[in-house]
Amino acid sequence: MLDNRSLVDAVLQDYRTAPISDREKELFAFIEKVNRESSRLQKKDVEEVKAAGWSEEALYDAITVCALFNFYNKWIDATGVSDMTAAAYAISGERLATFGYVPPETSAK
Repeated sequence: MLDNRSLVDAVLQDYRTAPISDREKELFAFIEKVNRESSRLQKKDVEEVKAAGWSEEALYDAITVCALFNFYNKWIDATGVSDMTAAAYAISGERLATFGYVPPETSAK
């Protein structure tokens, strides 16, 4: 999915109409509720997304990523850190896709 820019753009525009699986749409709907009204989450919300095939661990990971990005965005907004250009995000995405979050080895050891 991440190597298909048009698919990523479609999901970002509206996951409900994007050409992704119903299982993925269910996860995005759950995360949207986490973002918009986390204090109103109920057991049925969790059960619905689990019924779509997501494990407790996957939900924990999704909630954690969502919460961390909310934190980061608020921190960035409050501290005045400027946004990166679209090109910089693309380069960062390529680097992360290739190397992950582990920094590249440095030759000066």
